[in-house]
Amino acid sequence: MASAVVFLQAHPIMAQDQIVKQVHFAKGSSGSIINDKIKGYQFIDYKLVAKAGQIMTVDLKTSNRSNYFNILQPGVQDEAFFIGQNEGEHFSGALPANGEYTIRVYLMRSAARRNEAANFTLNVALPNPLLQPVTMPK
Repeated sequence: MASAVVFLQAHPIMAQDQIVKQVHFAKGSSGSIINDKIKGYQFIDYKLVAKAGQIMTVDLKTSNRSNYFNILQPGVQDEAFFIGQNEGEHFSGALPANGEYTIRVYLMRSAARRNEAANFTLNVALPNPLLQPVTMPK
């Protein structure tokens, strides 16, 4: 019984650290610039729907060198296919599956422990192949 009480007390703290936001593109646009901030153990999951084969580009500009992003594919929320800590502040590539992707912005654990903060800009582009110019044969 005591372990259930501890779990219930710990759960709201964990839920408070995760923030979920939807990525919105202006009408006719294939990109979005997001200005935001995080502090301590917070992390923000930016969600967007894409199709397999679409090219997504994500760039992070930040005030804190311990601020990174990961990209998680639909249905695989425990393992990122892009890990910013290892691969840097830029991703560009074809997406492997249809569905809702998560761009998770976070601070490294050492910075989170010190309750550091980061102001950041996340530039997300997801061109729709149906909106690309079509060259007519001559």
